[in-house]
Amino acid sequence: MPELSIIEPVLRDVRLELQYLPCLEYFTCIMNYDRVWIDVEEKYLKQTSRNRCSVLTANKVDTLSVPVKSAGQESLTKDIKIDYSQDWIRRHLGCFQSAYGKSPFYEYCSSEFISVFQKKYDFLIDLNYDLLTICLRLVGIKKEVTYNLSGMKNSQNELIDDISAINNKKSQNNFKYYQPIPYYQTFGNDFVSNLSIVDLIFNMGPEARSVLLRSCKR
Repeated sequence: MPELSIIEPVLRDVRLELQYLPCLEYFTCIMNYDRVWIDVEEKYLKQTSRNRCSVLTANKVDTLSVPVKSAGQESLTKDIKIDYSQDWIRRHLGCFQSAYGKSPFYEYCSSEFISVFQKKYDFLIDLNYDLLTICLRLVGIKKEVTYNLSGMKNSQNELIDDISAINNKKSQNNFKYYQPIPYYQTFGNDFVSNLSIVDLIFNMGPEARSVLLRSCKR
């Protein structure tokens, strides 16, 4: 009897950049793939979600930016240092408090985020890495996430390159992975879609995963 060969399943992989408290589409993208490759050796682009996020305050959508030290055109993301000459941590934590202090799950979840900011990392990737790790756990996403592409050698896998494809200026209202599903938000009568993941976590807590699953465009 001939020996049966075992056909290994082809995994679907996606390549992303490391963002600061990413938007909901970033997480629905992760949910669509088997493995995620976070490239920290890609070229750093200024004024992108690599160092900024959007939250909903009482008056408007506010953009929070992590100031970074001067970066050249060929600088790699892994080499970008945070600039602490500006008191940006107080601004960000103050904004989270005013925007989400009365949200149902702010008190339960905020301490983890605060502890990360208090570490005052030198490099942006270290800050973003720890924040992303917390967010993935809080929304219940258990995927294989690998940082840096140097270890990827399996050419049988399908790799989708979505570097700079999510939450950039060209795709604000043209989502590849995300379909807006309204959920409770502290302010306003009109739902605001695709904000930072902290908006969903602080407002929905353990229901965040369910919202993300329903928000996946497949």
